[in-house]
Amino acid sequence: MEQKVLQKITKYVETNIGDFHKKRIEKVKSIDLIGIRKAKNPYLFKAKNVTIAGDLVKTILSAYMSSSEEGIFGNWLEGLAIYINKLIYGGQKSGVDGMDLEFTIDAIRYLVVIKSGPVWGNANQLTKMLNHFSEAKKKIATSGNKEQIVFVNGCCYGKDGKPHKFPKKGIDYFKYCGQEFWEFISGDGNLYIDIIEPLGHKALEKNDEYNNEYGALVNKLTKEFSEKYCDENGNIKWEEIVKINSSKPIPKVKKVKAVKVKVKKVKAVKTPKK
Repeated sequence: MEQKVLQKITKYVETNIGDFHKKRIEKVKSIDLIGIRKAKNPYLFKAKNVTIAGDLVKTILSAYMSSSEEGIFGNWLEGLAIYINKLIYGGQKSGVDGMDLEFTIDAIRYLVVIKSGPVWGNANQLTKMLNHFSEAKKKIATSGNKEQIVFVNGCCYGKDGKPHKFPKKGIDYFKYCGQEFWEFISGDGNLYIDIIEPLGHKALEKNDEYNNEYGALVNKLTKEFSEKYCDENGNIKWEEIVKINSSKPIPKVKKVKAVKVKVKKVKAVKTPKK
């Protein structure tokens, strides 16, 4: 890759990585006690004999934030991939339903769905992606466009030894992970390594800010949890936790509107005088 192009990519990463840190801090600030008490399996924590309210809060919060950060950073990497592809191949954010990136090389139009890692969804989500591929192919064909279309599921990290996929139902596609994905969108086999260094730009400074917000949240939620879900001896009230987490919803009772009945006034009949 040309040094000028690599410099632009590095500058983009350093300029925009702050967005990732900003969103993870915003996520921390948005979490309340209701969010974490419903988030994870209470039976597991009881089986592990978790007895300290602070430990329970930190464990649930850590798992919750880990999942959230994966999604936040995945979206950020998608933006980086589109930027890099635009620089090198003139690609763009796709306007086709369900697609993230599209670009053309040697008369082949690539439609790409970008995911964070190789294990990104269940069977239903995979079927949904395949349906998007099929629908996109039909729409492009009916528009009179005769260029060759290749569908790709790109994953920002990981490996896949058999990239060409032939699903029983749906259109065949390629799944490029890690080095193969970054090379596919840029033509550079070393890009997956080159982007690592700038990702750490101001990471220590941003992590200090994040840790301060995270620590304050743990203290706040631990205090609220102890007040609501621990008895006078400090023991966790597991029955209450299970009820909140897993009890069936109470059916909403529809309010019956009162029907107003209009009563017509009857005029008094005058009795004739004798």
